[in-house]
Amino acid sequence: MSTLCIGSTHIYHNALRLSPTSRSPRRLAWTSVKTKTVAATVDTLRGSANYEPSRWDHEFLLSLENIYVKRANCVRDRDFLKEKVRKVLDETTTPLEQLELVDKLQRLGVSYHFESKIDNILTDFYHNNVRECGKEDLHATALKFRLLREHGFNVSEGIFDVFINKIEDGTFESDDIRGLISVYEASYLATKLDTKLHKVIRAYANQQLRKIIDSPDHNTYDVNVLEMAVEALEMPYHWRMKRLETRRYIDAYSKHDVLIEFAKIDFNIVQAVHQEELKYLSSWWKETGLSNQLHFARDRIVENYFWTVGQIQEPQFGYVRRVITKINALITTIDDIYDVYGTLDELQQFTAIVENWDVNRLDELPEYMKLCYLVLYNETNSIGRDILKDKNINVIPFLKKSWGDLCKAYLVEAKWHKKKHKPSVEEYMQNAWISISAPTILAHFYCVFSDKISSQVLETLSRHQQHVVRCSAIVLRLANDLGTSPDELKRGDVLKSVQCYMNETGASEEKSRAYVEDMISNTWNEMNNEIISHDSSLLPRGFVEAAINLARMSQCMYQYGDGHGSPEKAKTVDRILSTLVNPIPLD
Repeated sequence: MSTLCIGSTHIYHNALRLSPTSRSPRRLAWTSVKTKTVAATVDTLRGSANYEPSRWDHEFLLSLENIYVKRANCVRDRDFLKEKVRKVLDETTTPLEQLELVDKLQRLGVSYHFESKIDNILTDFYHNNVRECGKEDLHATALKFRLLREHGFNVSEGIFDVFINKIEDGTFESDDIRGLISVYEASYLATKLDTKLHKVIRAYANQQLRKIIDSPDHNTYDVNVLEMAVEALEMPYHWRMKRLETRRYIDAYSKHDVLIEFAKIDFNIVQAVHQEELKYLSSWWKETGLSNQLHFARDRIVENYFWTVGQIQEPQFGYVRRVITKINALITTIDDIYDVYGTLDELQQFTAIVENWDVNRLDELPEYMKLCYLVLYNETNSIGRDILKDKNINVIPFLKKSWGDLCKAYLVEAKWHKKKHKPSVEEYMQNAWISISAPTILAHFYCVFSDKISSQVLETLSRHQQHVVRCSAIVLRLANDLGTSPDELKRGDVLKSVQCYMNETGASEEKSRAYVEDMISNTWNEMNNEIISHDSSLLPRGFVEAAINLARMSQCMYQYGDGHGSPEKAKTVDRILSTLVNPIPLD
């Protein structure tokens, strides 16, 4: 158990363990595209981030397949097991067993098959059982609170009063590691009003779990439970990418029952769906010619798809994933034009043309910008055309405004860099929550995801008035800053939040990073309020969840560094292999 320590690489060991069917991509030479390539000559006026080429060869991606899904009876076996699991769900009537079963189904990634039944179970708990906490142990109370909050039920932190009172008067002692993990995880569903969850419950559980892990007697505990404690302390479950957690949970599942049989087959079937989408997107990306023409930009189509799977993973949302991956890829490219290559005059010109949305001005742009703008223009109009045809509403004005706002925010940072301006944290964040691109991503997401598009919601998104979008964007921005700012500063980029705080207060880098981490935690408290807030009723529940998933995805991508710019150094490659490439063995 010497490997059990906070921050150890043991955290995702089970999820990343390679099976005999595991595959790794080959590094092959760039494929040629028949477009005029910008010469990669040294230009003293231009920067270079020296990004590594893509780890993922196009031919390798086209060869992906899940060998278990090719079996003739795979889908039939999945559907047969699904009905057996449904029967287990129907026949489980003890309250704690019901909650634990719902939690298992969520962690195994198969709860989407039983949404109506799970919603009925939790609604019944909320109306009939939520106040029966005095008769329950710590684990049962915490699990009930976490699941209800996750599903939008506004259950009070008062459910923990019995335990809080004992902790405050020093009479509560517990070495129940399972209960401590549960209550620690539950505390991360707190809002800013739940002060006792922060100051009493989380602090107590944190202290007790660390004491257990650091104890020389920790070998007396089950190794899987200890791993759960270490993982929770490094990053709570509520903040983690769900698809990656599903892989880890399946690999660590110790029982052989119908749940795990069903989850393994379903994981492979969904992975096969994701692989087909990735093949399409790799072909689309190659056909755009952008990766070949813009040598300075990050070639990250697989990583951009991985972001999207983190946002919405269920198999029925393939169209949404395809569109949002294209948006992510264009954002990555345009970001590098502003951050790395473009001169200030060129960037002002590009921003003006995007704002005006005028393809007739294409020839005013420098050669390397023309193709990028044309792809942006065509893809956005294509999305708008599909939505007009299917949903009878013209969203192009809103989509093009989101691109204009993003480019204007990029331009602000380019001007700061040129003038060597050092913004305050407040000034930085007023621009940076837009320049991180979350409002642009989520504006497109709303349009392609929603069955019925509300003009009122479109207006609020366009004016940046949806708080859940702002919260998601702030977490994304700050997680990005913590993971990427050292590399970006080396190439002369604008100061990030950590450096802004250092410059403004004179604090050390360590204290400044801790301040930014607190900003992330506080923003999560605000975002949690959006889950249970009735003010979010105009937004589809799936949209709110996707906005929160974007924040989760940012903390996955930047957990160990710049997982988007340098994916091999920050474990992104391993995580992609475990979720998108390597199947779960069924034999």
